[in-house]
Amino acid sequence: MGKPTGFKEFPRQEHDNAPVAERLKHYREFTVPLDEAGLSRQATSCMDCGVPFCHTGCPVNNIIPDWNDLVYRNRWRDALEVLHSTNNFPEFTGRVCPAPCEAACTLNLQDSPVTIKDIEHAIVEKGWAEGWILPDNCHPRTGKRAAVVGSGPAGLAAAQQLARAGHAVTVFEKNGKAGGLLRYGIPDFKLDKSVIDRRIAQMQAEGVTFRTGIEVGKALPAADLLRDFDAVLLTGGAERPRDLPVPGRDLDGVHFAMEFLAQSNRRVAGEAIVGPEILATGKHVVVIGGGDTGSDCVGTSNRQGALSVTQLEIMPKLPVKENKLLTWPLWPQKLRSSTSHEEGCERRWGVTAQSLGGQGGRVATLNAIEVDSRLQPVAGTEFVLQADLVLLAMGFVHPVHEGLLTALGVDKDARGNVKADTESYRTSVDKVFAAGDMRRGQSLVVWAIREGRQAARAVDEFLMGRTDLPR
Repeated sequence: MGKPTGFKEFPRQEHDNAPVAERLKHYREFTVPLDEAGLSRQATSCMDCGVPFCHTGCPVNNIIPDWNDLVYRNRWRDALEVLHSTNNFPEFTGRVCPAPCEAACTLNLQDSPVTIKDIEHAIVEKGWAEGWILPDNCHPRTGKRAAVVGSGPAGLAAAQQLARAGHAVTVFEKNGKAGGLLRYGIPDFKLDKSVIDRRIAQMQAEGVTFRTGIEVGKALPAADLLRDFDAVLLTGGAERPRDLPVPGRDLDGVHFAMEFLAQSNRRVAGEAIVGPEILATGKHVVVIGGGDTGSDCVGTSNRQGALSVTQLEIMPKLPVKENKLLTWPLWPQKLRSSTSHEEGCERRWGVTAQSLGGQGGRVATLNAIEVDSRLQPVAGTEFVLQADLVLLAMGFVHPVHEGLLTALGVDKDARGNVKADTESYRTSVDKVFAAGDMRRGQSLVVWAIREGRQAARAVDEFLMGRTDLPR
């Protein structure tokens, strides 16, 4: 490394955030990044640790020590090239990835991992600012046609890789704009949609065609796709949400989290709202589910002017600090609080909803109870919460089967996902492939990018008999 003693000299310093009172007034991103000198110091903290365990933590196999060293040496353009060699969209992961690489960092043994995520974000943003990120059109055309169904991170990564292999790629998206979960699931204060738009523009300049507002399997028959394309890659999400089968579930004011988040994102973008309006303004909001989706509901509810926000989690409260001798370099199970929680939220663990009460057909109360270590109700611990809006953020079980998957007749695994392995990514139907959440189930953006890249390699090999695309 450029400065072998840097990890001894420079303590970990993360980016700052705008004050809570200020950022609650808008939906824009609110991080305050370090300047280049500060980022260089943080990059210098990367050790010459022999075995870079950060590699094992990163699903896309980012070559982290190399671009840390290049940032230290002020070779930002070279750092960008190394970063892009493994990750098509570091501007996405640099914003929304939970950074398992930092959990795996050797310096995390002393609670001071390198600020890998901040450095990744800074490299790609400097690349955009300097005009270094341009369309890649240097590949000869193969004459082969590939369809990608779904324009989330897996579909975008696969489409870009296949276009750079010389194929004619068409991406089909049922929503009005491309981006999938990135656009309609993640709030703007975590990922500004202009970040997606500039990458879409690059891909279009590289020859990728986007056909939005078309739901394959309904508006466009699946048979037409098989007829018109040499290969079809399914990259839709795991969109079937886990429901809450309790009395009162059918009351007005009880919604799946994604109904609420997608509508909010459309409202912010000026898109038309589909269905009845879901707003937290002036309401007591209860979010059921303690994960990232629930956290996004908390932040969005506060920005809409909720009177109160309560988040419930059935699992017990995790320890604030993990035992690193037992967990490192693996991803630890510990208590995590997001910037949305900092903005105002009561959190309760080890509880479950038993029923919902209503007035005039609309939800008004949530009846809950504490659970034991086996998640069984504990008698005598019942309590009632005022609830004018209940958001179900308990995860997703598998992709939607009706429509495209039923029409194609692809086999599914025991969990209801499209069955395909991680080598060929082929489904049970000839020339049909699957990757991302549709294949692996609900997961992270960084895993979707990895699977999209690997599936593109598999599709390229299927089309050409060989491939030069990386895994």
